[in-house]
Amino acid sequence: MTVRFDGRVAIVTGAGNGLGRCHALELASRGAKVVVNDLGGARDGSGASSAAAQEVVAAIEAMGGEAMAHGANVAKFDEVQDMVQKAMDKWGRVDILINNAGILRDKTFSKMEIEDFRLVMDVHVMGSVNCTKAVWEIMREQNYGRIVMTTSSSGLYGNFGQSNYGAAKLALVGLMNTLVQEGHKNDIRVNALAPVAATRMTEDIFPQELLAMFRPEAVTAGALVLCHEEAPNRTILCAGAGGYATARVFETEGVFLPGEEQTPEAVVQAWDTICDTGRQSELEAGIKQSEKFLGQAMAWMKSQKG
Repeated sequence: MTVRFDGRVAIVTGAGNGLGRCHALELASRGAKVVVNDLGGARDGSGASSAAAQEVVAAIEAMGGEAMAHGANVAKFDEVQDMVQKAMDKWGRVDILINNAGILRDKTFSKMEIEDFRLVMDVHVMGSVNCTKAVWEIMREQNYGRIVMTTSSSGLYGNFGQSNYGAAKLALVGLMNTLVQEGHKNDIRVNALAPVAATRMTEDIFPQELLAMFRPEAVTAGALVLCHEEAPNRTILCAGAGGYATARVFETEGVFLPGEEQTPEAVVQAWDTICDTGRQSELEAGIKQSEKFLGQAMAWMKSQKG
């Protein structure tokens, strides 16, 4: 199967540099019309310039593709709405949204100013919310949409000095999980990408000799799988240096403790069974946890009557 995007319109945020630039160029090379969004700020979110986004548009047009630049700050809903409206005015639809824009304000939690935490949350979380909200009804009405959240191993597993970034990135997994359920009947598929690539966001992390292995193109290959016509749904795809894996949340079967045994001491005593991964499962919705616990309680009640 050849992955193509002919006739599709894609919005890629933070597309002036790094992964977003790579996503935009590859989508365009495979037939998509692309909105290249970039505020043009530094990696800490300061400053603004349209030069990077315009360069990407020029590169797409040079290959015979169609693109437009927009400098919306994703943390400002009115600017995002303007971007989406301009895409609709020009091409009449929006099929794909890759929420890629992000910033870093790394410090240990004890040294971090609360404003550094708030700004990172605003850009990553509210930026993704704003862009998704702006295209949601369009995708519902056309009964088609592909949305990619950009999460991170920092959110899935934690990283020293990135409490703000990690909190924001895991929040996007929670957003994905609910949007998958709400978008299902209109064929809106929502997935998350957990990338590792050599970009200005990671240039201080890897030794120079290893940076060449972490090509953005390797991550983009995964990103395009998450937003094409046959995309999966509710998948966290991890990608970097040619490696690809999925991350999933599982819950153990646990135990049921009747009323008189619902004490801290009883929980401690049952701890090994509570944590036993032998019968773990992936729950497709939060209500499934409630159903599991209710089922355990009802089974116990039945056993008492028997």
